[in-house]
Amino acid sequence: MKTLTLAGAAVLALATPAFSQQADTAAHVTFGAFVDSYYAYDFGRPASHDRAFTTQAQRHDEFAVNLAHVEAKYASSRARGRLALQAGTSVQANYAGEPDSIAGFQNFLPHLQEAWAGIAVTPALWVDAGIFFSHIGNESWISADNPTYTRSLPAEFSPYYETGVRASWQALPSLAVTAVVVNGWQNITETNHDKAVGARLDWTASPAITLSYSNFVGRETRALDATQQVRVFHDFTARITPDASTLIIPTVDVGTQGGLTWWAASLVGRRALTPALAVNGRVERYDDHRGVLTLASPGQGLRTNAASLGIDVSRGPAIWRTEVRTFFGSEEEVFPDRGSASGLAKTSTAAVTSLVVRF
Repeated sequence: MKTLTLAGAAVLALATPAFSQQADTAAHVTFGAFVDSYYAYDFGRPASHDRAFTTQAQRHDEFAVNLAHVEAKYASSRARGRLALQAGTSVQANYAGEPDSIAGFQNFLPHLQEAWAGIAVTPALWVDAGIFFSHIGNESWISADNPTYTRSLPAEFSPYYETGVRASWQALPSLAVTAVVVNGWQNITETNHDKAVGARLDWTASPAITLSYSNFVGRETRALDATQQVRVFHDFTARITPDASTLIIPTVDVGTQGGLTWWAASLVGRRALTPALAVNGRVERYDDHRGVLTLASPGQGLRTNAASLGIDVSRGPAIWRTEVRTFFGSEEEVFPDRGSASGLAKTSTAAVTSLVVRF
């Protein structure tokens, strides 16, 4: 990663706060890039090569790029921003709900991973506007920032990105507060005439424990019947580091819409055995059988368990990650399986190996 320092860069000052009258510190522009390539083998061997109910390592039996991006970041005491352009199979899968065209022209907005600009109202309060990562959850869109390579079901079925306005306030050294007004539940392009709101609290209870709560309220479309009602969603999660080599992330999600409820839970752990070698594991449950967010079979949403085991090998800026993940406990045949008479199965297992480089 290369950094360019713009000493004495001119930044527009805010008109009224005394903070704005102070001399700005040096501004920094930082450039970076990220490449996440992978090969996944789904033992159900889906005929289309598209793996079900995931946006990560989404293609079966194919060497592919999960995510590649280039970025530029600007940071000073009064202004900040990030512009990142992206491509990959995860982008194709995750942004499938965005329209192909806008006003008769091809829609290139899904290739904007983030495009936002922010100003400091006070040193502790920032306001950003544009396309930015979601305020919900404890897993990142960028695989290298997560303890496991693929994402948990709570992460896959909550927003990865949002478009709107975000306020971030460091209320106390141990308490950060975020509030957003956005177009909706993971969409760049507006899908109705309403806006959605959300909030997040991050409390550092101790050096080893950070507790987080986030929510979302907005009118959204139900997957099963395409009707719109108010969606209310809550996410409870924590980051626990008993020691410098161990990370544990428990998550519980619950949502309601039109009188229907769905919920999800996961427990993720990672242990560094050496500076270059780590292992990880995960167990999870997802229950959306009323079809609020998912459509797994006629008249029913997804209801399943899952578990995974993985190993990571790091060398400099590169990480080689390998993971085996299985879905089980579904009451319906919902996973593609060329070996069954119906072409579907109640279970699914896949192995994926990935090489990630960030610079």
